[in-house]
Amino acid sequence: MGFVFIVIILVLLLIPVVLYNSLIRKKNAVGNAFGAIDAMLKKRYDLLPNLVTTVKTYMNYERDTLTKITELRNQATTANISPEQKIQLENQIGGAMRNIMVQVENYPDLKANQNFLQLQGSWNEIEEQISAARRAYNATVNDYNNAVEQFPTNILAGMMHYGMKSYLDVPDEERKNISAAELFK
Repeated sequence: MGFVFIVIILVLLLIPVVLYNSLIRKKNAVGNAFGAIDAMLKKRYDLLPNLVTTVKTYMNYERDTLTKITELRNQATTANISPEQKIQLENQIGGAMRNIMVQVENYPDLKANQNFLQLQGSWNEIEEQISAARRAYNATVNDYNNAVEQFPTNILAGMMHYGMKSYLDVPDEERKNISAAELFK
């Protein structure tokens, strides 16, 4: 009888420890996934100056956009911005770069430049990596948010002041259907 009572007490003491460790593991997974996105964004920021310099020599009419991209990059690489601000800046940079990539069609000399083609290939590769990192981040946030909302981990999460994390949304520009007529006009 005494042995059973001790086992029950041990199980009751072990449950909060397991739940606590589960919450910590999920919170750290979210931080790790955001770190992966941050590393991909750093690669993108490192590529931007080369791309802007190459494009600038051909695209005289797009100087304002190129200047805006450079300014956004400088803001995004400062150390004292929040992750939410970084994501907003990243969305603005992505939108401006998509605009530049569409405008490249108007500059045949630029399209034939080998340096630009190599940079464009690198850009596309980084964009795919960012997309994959975004999916991984959202999956870890989903797992974490489920733990924060579900019983009994929601009790511990409330005691630890853990709140819901935001998902990384795809900008509205990327959700639009691509019109082949617009691309090849």
